[in-house]
Amino acid sequence: MTGDILPFASRAYFTMLGLLLLARGMDMLSTWVATPNLVLEGNPLAKKMGWKIGAFVNLALCFVFAFWPMTAIIVITAGLLVAAHNFHSAWLMRTMGEEAYRQWFIERLARTRLPFYFACLLGETVLIGLVGAALVAFSPEESVAFSIGFGVVAYGGIVLFYTSLSVWRLRRRIE
Repeated sequence: MTGDILPFASRAYFTMLGLLLLARGMDMLSTWVATPNLVLEGNPLAKKMGWKIGAFVNLALCFVFAFWPMTAIIVITAGLLVAAHNFHSAWLMRTMGEEAYRQWFIERLARTRLPFYFACLLGETVLIGLVGAALVAFSPEESVAFSIGFGVVAYGGIVLFYTSLSVWRLRRRIE
């Protein structure tokens, strides 16, 4: 079933659509809790689109991705893991305020050797990615486990890429 294209308005399509809406909704909710003004948003495209356009784009993508179960499961897995990652520090970002948190983070970053920071970031993302890679390596292609594994690998890549991008932009402010 995961390799098939789901017929529009079928039970399976609506199941995938519901799961996609949940995952993308949790990603957006966790982002809003952490940074309601998108000051701390790491994805420059999402930041530029803002909440309204971003919500519309996410909704449209959910309706499209729901046709392909394997792709949908990858997006669901990565989206839920990104949301969990966001929620991890959202309480701190929200209670400190977006600007105060950014300033605090910049101060901490200025006191840290950049190679050490990136070694720790690689440790986090590569170790998580290895769990996904094991699922990919030892699951039949076009299976749910394969798609979940690919989603975990994608999550590791997303966190590594957008965190590195954010740190790179913040480091330019320090120097």
